[in-house]
Amino acid sequence: MLIALAIIIAFFLLVTLLPMSYSQHYLVRSCDFVRLQVFYIASLVTVASLFLLWQSSAIGYVFIALTSLLIMILQGKWIYPYTWLAKKEVQSAPKHIDHSIRIMSANVLMSNHKSEQLISLVDEHQPDLLITLESDSWWENKLSVIKKNYPYYIECPKDNRYGMHLYSKFKILDAQICELIEKDIPSIHILFENDEGLQMQGHFIHPAPPSPTEEDSSRPRDSELIMVAKALKNPTRPAIVAGDLNDVAWSRSTRLFMQISGLLDPRKGRGFYNTFHASYFFMRWPLDHLFHSSGFKVKSIKRLAKYGSDHFALLTELSYENADQQSLETKSAQHKQEEIQELAMSKADKRKVPRFENK
Repeated sequence: MLIALAIIIAFFLLVTLLPMSYSQHYLVRSCDFVRLQVFYIASLVTVASLFLLWQSSAIGYVFIALTSLLIMILQGKWIYPYTWLAKKEVQSAPKHIDHSIRIMSANVLMSNHKSEQLISLVDEHQPDLLITLESDSWWENKLSVIKKNYPYYIECPKDNRYGMHLYSKFKILDAQICELIEKDIPSIHILFENDEGLQMQGHFIHPAPPSPTEEDSSRPRDSELIMVAKALKNPTRPAIVAGDLNDVAWSRSTRLFMQISGLLDPRKGRGFYNTFHASYFFMRWPLDHLFHSSGFKVKSIKRLAKYGSDHFALLTELSYENADQQSLETKSAQHKQEEIQELAMSKADKRKVPRFENK
């Protein structure tokens, strides 16, 4: 038992230490995804080693327990901001506030053909903006039934699992579909106006993940995040970024995105809202995100019911209160610039991101 626990904890110590490097190989960056699971496993090993130490008094269990505690501390530092114990980054909206914006993001899984289940969720929750990811022509045809309630829409069907559709109850004043880093991996950018006449920007992205079947490196994904972050630093109007980032909330690249842009994460202090994988409760992490500029307060965040996809849909309701709040992510300008140089591709030019400058 001592040898087995030693091998297990040595492996998870390696998984904990690897992401500290700037390596963008998918095997290294995938270690970011399982921080929550590693924390739980280290907790169990700690309890088991202390119990076995009490039973046998073998000194080896002391080293295993200490190593497990070290892993818990290192992993806990990354995931703590998303627990209920942490400080909320975004203030809660007052109960009596009626005006708001509801954004629903859903990675439909292109091969999933249970469209009626997603449409039922849309009918039930009535988001003002619906973003679908991995939606191809089949999904475009099936979702056409919701257009009676969504007079504004942007359609970008693709059969490569990077299709994207946007349906809006709010008036879209301007819109662009861009391929920021890689060909055939689009993003949608809009300038829209809510019912009170407030103009806002929406940026909806779905970069490719680092994986053996997609990208050997996380560099394209990281570059797209950095590009959007730079473009949205000090926005001239309220801004929202949403989508499947193929990255977890606590990773180095997502935190750098928030540090550069100054955008806020309403999940901090409220929970993980793990949206992937819908079929395996023991292997879930937050892949679907929504970030916003400082003036918003949060009314609610919900992970919705299953609808046949490998993702859960995420529903976020915000209220624009012109709030005075700022990101909890802090880092020196020099350190940020060093990370940008390490992670971003040279062609990651923020000028490619539509900012809908005031004319």
